[in-house]
Amino acid sequence: MDDFGTGNSSISYLSKFPVAELKLDRSYVFDINNNDRNLKIVKSSIDLAHALGLKVTAEGVEDFAAITLLKQLGCEKAQGYVIARPLAEHDFIALVNSPFQWSASS
Repeated sequence: MDDFGTGNSSISYLSKFPVAELKLDRSYVFDINNNDRNLKIVKSSIDLAHALGLKVTAEGVEDFAAITLLKQLGCEKAQGYVIARPLAEHDFIALVNSPFQWSASS
């Protein structure tokens, strides 16, 4: 379920549709290191997803501090600028096929 917690991604859909994964909306994720309220929303959403046997992806992850915190909360996947900016197909293929190492200074 994309953009969980906003618009048409209601919590009621979790009981109505066969869902395998929640994608937490970036509006909750981007400032979890500075916004305690959003941190609690993200944490409780991850806990709910796991209780239902779902995987979780966080959208809008912009820094390594957020990735570290999301990992501690049990979030399985992340997407955002900290990983890569939007890429053309050929650049994406080159990135995926190249040997590289993540570092906090990247």
